[in-house]
Amino acid sequence: MSLELKPRVTPEEYLALERKAERKSEYFKGEIFAMSGASPQHVLIVTNVVAELRGQLKTRPCTVYSTDLRLKVSAAGLYTYSDVIVVCGEPQFDDDHKDTLLNPTLIVEVLSESTKDYDRGAKFEQYRKIESFVEYVLIAQDKRHVEHFVRQAGNRWLLSETNRLEDTLELTSIACNLMLTEIYDKVELLI
Repeated sequence: MSLELKPRVTPEEYLALERKAERKSEYFKGEIFAMSGASPQHVLIVTNVVAELRGQLKTRPCTVYSTDLRLKVSAAGLYTYSDVIVVCGEPQFDDDHKDTLLNPTLIVEVLSESTKDYDRGAKFEQYRKIESFVEYVLIAQDKRHVEHFVRQAGNRWLLSETNRLEDTLELTSIACNLMLTEIYDKVELLI
């Protein structure tokens, strides 16, 4: 019995394929992983977060990007699509296509049943290798629950979490606030 191995692709091959593809895929260490579509709750939460952050950052030197901008984690060989990214200062891109970002300050991921363990674990581990990355927000889409990680001195991360609709997240890296009432506005929760 022989095991059939997936052929490895280079980052350059992945980018060439991805730029022509109709559907998004992630890349990690030579393998390509197809991404599934998002639920209405997921899309609405992303829209709410982007709207809130854009309004607060409109006159400041930070930019909000949503789902379709690829992120490269150089040290790890990971190319991924985060739900929301905020860059403070000049955005840095991987090449002249300007479709692969290198310097996020804040990353927001909306959790699904199929991605929550990856987003909390291996993906977060890779994100922490990005020097500019200092704040991470994980938002449940099936219930009210938000996890908020902030980089501390000595490369330690402080976690706070809430499920209280009256709470507000203080996003210190970008001097913004996100109220849970706004994150979950018009979102029909499953639980």
